[in-house]
Amino acid sequence: SRFPQVTHGRLEKLLRKGEIRVNGGRVRANLRLEAGMVVRIPPLPKPEDATRPGPVSHSDAVALRDRILYRDDVLIAIDKPAGLAVQGGSGTTRHLDGMLDILQFDAQDRPRLVHRLDRDTSGVLILARTRSAATVLTAVFADRAAKKRYWALVLGSPEADEGRLDSSLSKVLSGGGREQMASDPGGKPATTLYRIMARSAEPLAWLELTPLTGRTHQLRVQTAEAGFPIVGDPRYGRRETNSLNITLGRGLHLHARELSIPHPEGGTLHVVAGLPPHMVQSWRALGWDEPSATAAQRKG
Repeated sequence: SRFPQVTHGRLEKLLRKGEIRVNGGRVRANLRLEAGMVVRIPPLPKPEDATRPGPVSHSDAVALRDRILYRDDVLIAIDKPAGLAVQGGSGTTRHLDGMLDILQFDAQDRPRLVHRLDRDTSGVLILARTRSAATVLTAVFADRAAKKRYWALVLGSPEADEGRLDSSLSKVLSGGGREQMASDPGGKPATTLYRIMARSAEPLAWLELTPLTGRTHQLRVQTAEAGFPIVGDPRYGRRETNSLNITLGRGLHLHARELSIPHPEGGTLHVVAGLPPHMVQSWRALGWDEPSATAAQRKG
């Protein structure tokens, strides 16, 4: 409320660089402030002088509005396209956070991000339209009250038709010096339930993944370390699909298919997003039914 010109992406950058400090120390965005804490804010441009995200192209505006799955007075659910980053970062100038003005419609404020999806992951993403809704929804995701289901195409498959993946994950440096997630006895616990939706004559399987925790890259790391990496994952996949007898779509085959959350004004909101084009191409090549329908319903 004091610095409306600071976007979520800008805030994350200020925190990463240590320019915002609490009680003299570096902190992360998930810190819960308590009375008596001292927050240091660096000099920031005035709201009227701040550099806002560049203008959104007409095609981006139309495309993003067409991806709205549900909208009411307090929140918006969209089907985030694969390849669109949620927030800005090093070398990332085109991102959802910079486009949120076009989804303001008749609200007083631009929508607010309350959770994230990886750049190359498509599917259901929730935006808050009011400050109070943002507070409630952020707590919903932080407290794991949101029920998520993802669909993935994996190379190889688990022996059992359904099961559970348990591990401890933490950030490590890869051979190229890039941070990524990996199993670590001292890491944070991560749990995912899986169910095989279909198997193929090719060494491929369609999985439904239900994360019970929300670690960075959790689904991508756990499936890869279990021996069935997600197709199209450049970071954790490391297995070629050139030997397959079919042509798959290009891109990460991970989709946030369903999301159920307590609605800030009561009841439950359930949202379903259809598969992205590159996954539809793969489903057709494999001869599987194309479940592209979308749906959104609030009950209670």
